[in-house]
Amino acid sequence: MKILYVEDEPSLGRIVKESLEKNGFEIKWLEDGAKVLTTFNSYVPDICVMDVMLPYVDGFTLGEEIRKRFPKLPIIFLTAKSQQEDVLKGFTMGGTDYIRKPFSIEELIARINSQLNMSSHSSSLNNIKNNPEVFIGKYVFYPHLYQLKIGKNIIKLSLREAQILQIFSSNMNGSIDRKELLLSIWNDDSFYNSRNLDVYIRKLREYLSKDPAIEIITLKGKGYQFVIK
Repeated sequence: MKILYVEDEPSLGRIVKESLEKNGFEIKWLEDGAKVLTTFNSYVPDICVMDVMLPYVDGFTLGEEIRKRFPKLPIIFLTAKSQQEDVLKGFTMGGTDYIRKPFSIEELIARINSQLNMSSHSSSLNNIKNNPEVFIGKYVFYPHLYQLKIGKNIIKLSLREAQILQIFSSNMNGSIDRKELLLSIWNDDSFYNSRNLDVYIRKLREYLSKDPAIEIITLKGKGYQFVIK
């Protein structure tokens, strides 16, 4: 598996690079944020692991740009920042996981493998043959294209948004347990993934707001109900 690793601290970068290589990963290590996007012209990784505080271009900005070009690519942010606002920003800027410094190599490898496994499982969205489109009120949802269409307008969805909407659309007018939803999408119901889910739910509500007959109802202490009136 190819990893694009972005870290401007030379000592930490060398340790992480050598440790990951010993565990069978192919590593492309960059120390300069300004070089990241052009690297994708010749090197497309299976996952990105990047520091947030980088010279020239910060990790959050890079994550947002990478997500536009590669909506399914897992991105793990590494940072010494620990405020909840920073964590939430990381997820809204394209991150799929978040590790605080200092961290152990064992934890990093476990999280990388978890992200790669989830990415592999979620690739089934690209293989939907029998149901290439799902009608949701005035919208048409294309899970295999990560698109939501209403009239002539097309909304491009992220991988996580498409996964969540696919689960919702498969349970129209039924209740969806929050914990089960977290485990289905992230295989982990941690606080950080829970906050991440809140961000995606808010985005889906915005996307679906053009049809008043559609509502994502929060069931306190349980989960959600995806209602088509």
